[in-house]
Amino acid sequence: MKTPKEKTLKIVKIFLISFSSLILILLAFPFVFTNTITQKVKVTANTHLNGELNFKDSNLSFFKHFPSLTLTLNELNLNGSEPFKKQSLVNAKEVSLGINVFSLILGQETEIDEIYLDDAKINIQVNRFGEANYNVYKSNADTTQTSSDEGQLKLKRIIIKNSELVYNDKSAKMKIVLKGLNYRGTGDLQNANFDLKTRAQIDQLSLTYDKKEYLKDKKVKADLITKINTNSLSFLFEKNDLIINKLPIEFSGFFDFISNGYKMDFKVKTTNSNLEDLFSALPPEFGKWVKDTKTKGKTDAAFNLTGDYIVSENKQPEIDFAINVRDGYIKHQNAPFPIENLYLNLETKLPNLDVSQLEVKLDSLYFDVNKNNLSAILKSSGFGDVMKIDSRIKSNLDLGFVSSALQIPNFELGGKLIADIVANGNYNARKRLFPKAKGTFNWENGTIKTTYYPNAIQNIQLDAKLNNPSGYFKDASLDITKGHFTFENEPFQLAAHFQNFDDVAYNIAANGTLNVGKIYQVFKVDGIDVNGKITANISLKGKQSDATGGNYAKLENKGTLSVQKIATRTTFLPLPFVIENGTFIFNQDNLNFNDFKGKYGSSDVSMNGYFQNAINFFLSDREVLKGNFKLNSTLLNTNEFFFTKEIQTQTESKKEKNIESTINQVMEVPTNLDLGFDLDARKLVYEDINIENITGKVTIQNGKIALNNGKLNIIDASALMNGSYENTGTQKANFDFKMKAAEFDIKRAYNEIKLFRELASSAENAEGIIGMDYAIKGVLNNKMEPIMPSLEGGGEITVKKVKMNNFRLMNVVSEKTEYSSLKDPDLSEIIIKSTIKNNIINIERFKAKVSLFRLRFEGQTSFDGNLNLKMRIGLPPLGIIGIPIKVTGTQDEPKIQLGKKTEDLEETIYDENAPENNTITPLQETIAPVADSTAGKEPLKTTVKDTLIHPLQKDSIQTDTATVKTLLNTAINDTIPLENIKSDSIYQLQPKKDSIR
Repeated sequence: MKTPKEKTLKIVKIFLISFSSLILILLAFPFVFTNTITQKVKVTANTHLNGELNFKDSNLSFFKHFPSLTLTLNELNLNGSEPFKKQSLVNAKEVSLGINVFSLILGQETEIDEIYLDDAKINIQVNRFGEANYNVYKSNADTTQTSSDEGQLKLKRIIIKNSELVYNDKSAKMKIVLKGLNYRGTGDLQNANFDLKTRAQIDQLSLTYDKKEYLKDKKVKADLITKINTNSLSFLFEKNDLIINKLPIEFSGFFDFISNGYKMDFKVKTTNSNLEDLFSALPPEFGKWVKDTKTKGKTDAAFNLTGDYIVSENKQPEIDFAINVRDGYIKHQNAPFPIENLYLNLETKLPNLDVSQLEVKLDSLYFDVNKNNLSAILKSSGFGDVMKIDSRIKSNLDLGFVSSALQIPNFELGGKLIADIVANGNYNARKRLFPKAKGTFNWENGTIKTTYYPNAIQNIQLDAKLNNPSGYFKDASLDITKGHFTFENEPFQLAAHFQNFDDVAYNIAANGTLNVGKIYQVFKVDGIDVNGKITANISLKGKQSDATGGNYAKLENKGTLSVQKIATRTTFLPLPFVIENGTFIFNQDNLNFNDFKGKYGSSDVSMNGYFQNAINFFLSDREVLKGNFKLNSTLLNTNEFFFTKEIQTQTESKKEKNIESTINQVMEVPTNLDLGFDLDARKLVYEDINIENITGKVTIQNGKIALNNGKLNIIDASALMNGSYENTGTQKANFDFKMKAAEFDIKRAYNEIKLFRELASSAENAEGIIGMDYAIKGVLNNKMEPIMPSLEGGGEITVKKVKMNNFRLMNVVSEKTEYSSLKDPDLSEIIIKSTIKNNIINIERFKAKVSLFRLRFEGQTSFDGNLNLKMRIGLPPLGIIGIPIKVTGTQDEPKIQLGKKTEDLEETIYDENAPENNTITPLQETIAPVADSTAGKEPLKTTVKDTLIHPLQKDSIQTDTATVKTLLNTAINDTIPLENIKSDSIYQLQPKKDSIR
């Protein structure tokens, strides 16, 4: 019998042998299975990845991430999915894949359940059209399992160490950069429902939105639990604790994808945090300020984003924001005094992201600076024309102390500010309600200085008093008893009194110079970027009702206003209008223009005249500004009056291919103007038309521009023209014009005028002289191009002497009848009368003589190029005996038959409510399939754009061949080449020049 010592020794030997065997197995296993596992991983990658995967070499070990069997791929690079296949998505020094040993031993599919990334660079890109490079994983539905050698991705753990991540989403205008990223995510990612547990630490987080930095190099710690349902695309943020720099944040909520939008509920808050920690999370422009500023106090802050985002139902979420600061203390290191006893309690709501429903509740704002203080309470609901206000503001501050204590970057204030204002009630412009108010505002010895300009605005003196005892417009008054400042050694003074906002009695005096260009530099105001001055010496006194009632003798308006190089912007025009110089003289109700010179884009304007009702117009948004001017110009380029925004984006490829889309809108005409201009312009440009020496009377009235008795030269021909233009919103406009020209060159008209090419496409090869007396009206789309089915009009064209070279119709008639003298006919002294309606040109019967033949024409053509003509060829000598011919088909392929009976062409009736007649969809966005029932092929894709007919019918698409090739083979993926479209398809693409219809 063995002793206890011998038994113990035996157990130790067995353990050592077993342990040594296990170690040997662990060491030997990788050598035996390295090639097998590497091969299976390659098969798994090829099966489940769209992107190109490369790595230098690999090794297998139990000890890399014990106890997992780990395959390590060294110097790995994975490229992204289309359209980023040539750019890296993941580049890492090491990528380790944890492999389920039992799946390997039992001969099952190799399961990869862990991924480790070390020193990786993760580059996530989304282009402007929402195409992303991370769609590299093929789901089970996308793969066909052909053998048991294929592996499975059943991820349960993702670990990233010391890595960098870039998320650049151009569709959302957002860029996020993470440096020093350490991440650990666990969860059964293969399941439809799983909990993703995340721990992350980021050394530097930067966030840019719309080219503005909001976070820069912030440290972040995160401990998160997210419930994910991949079937319903639902995310529940159950437990999420973050620390941004020093600020602790709790984050919870959910995000659901629904069929027509999103449901969301995000709640972000920090509770009982240090004010110093809150400041540490401010945007980067405050970084140095935070470093040099000492802060104390406690704060609570909360941000909620809750509701549905459904564009079709005009639903948007609500934003709630609240912040509370207690016992606040702020002192910059350069400040002699701190801001102390800072208390702030603010709540805001923005329902449906609609600013007109904005709610603000400022229960209190209070602080002290060297025994100076400010206290304020503000409660408001609504914004704009309707508001409810309850506010109290009391201030006794030295703004220099406040500015010094805060040391706000780029901005300094000075002077003594004493204010005491109380306002309570409703503001409603339509009901003429104005809050009950009483208050005084006094700013003495004020200064404003910024880093944008070296000199300060100085000697600011402003005394103002607001009073309204009743709560109605009629009892409101505003007095500015003193308004004065000096800038660049140029003083400016203003005094004003306004009484009864229902019928404003005004008394305004202004004297001095405003250096607008340099004031712009002080405040860096967007939209004005020119050097310029306004010099004023005016005195305006009167009553609004006297101006509207014509009692001009009771008005005392006089003085001059001189301007130099001032740019003004308006929502109606895309470019600024620059006033080069001009003197404006006030005379009672008139504002006279003397030697006014201006520029708009490449256009120049010189005017003399007057505005009537000017003061009344400026005091009220319901009045109409009247006036009459003489307008001279060397160039008026009307193309610059239309909104066109060209967006160029570069696809993320080495080719850097440019993709362009255009968003347009028509020119808007203000409805509150009643102006007349005696026009005399040396040159006027509209689209591709150059008009010279144009004179006439232009009126702008009730939102319509009209030209009356216009005389002009176009393509070296004299013409008379009357016309009008009126927009209906931003996407459509109505036009109506009549033109009469005795003689002009038909070849030049075709080459130089796009509308003429579209109305008379058969004149492509014609030469000679014609006259025209034609009226036409219709609708312009948002590219300022006519919508063909909307055109309506008529008139006559006089053929003086024209040679119809290569005229397809007559050449086919010549060929079919074997009368060679009918080919390329010479026509003269013919009057052709026609009318236009519903996309059809109806041609009245007319006669012509060609060689010894007497011809007679009548019938229809369409803007789509279809023909329905009746023709009689009168045979020599007198044409008594004739051959009746009917012409059908198209202008490019006319069909000639004997006979008289024809069928009217199908009209295209203009429907102003049809989607294609309202807005032009950008080229890349709206794709409609075109079926090919005979070819049995995959549906052909094309773009619903402009006036492309939809739904499609036989022979309904006519387009330029090169454009279609580009559209089908370049702009849209996976389409069949144009050359493969069979002639027996019920949807034919027929070549026609100039445009897509």
